[in-house]
Amino acid sequence: MAVPKRKTSKAKRDSRRASNSKLAQVSLVECPQCHELKEAHAVCKKCGYYDGRKVMDV
Repeated sequence: MAVPKRKTSKAKRDSRRASNSKLAQVSLVECPQCHELKEAHAVCKKCGYYDGRKVMDV
């Protein structure tokens, strides 16, 4: 069974873990009401519609 020869330093351990958690790019979709780009599953900031309903006054 393999056993580590030396203790893994905190810097080595943390840099290995950090490389796995890169932020994903936000996906943009076209708003069906005003045809502007908006975040998916979010209220459109230009017209205030979400899922075909007006939910926010702009």
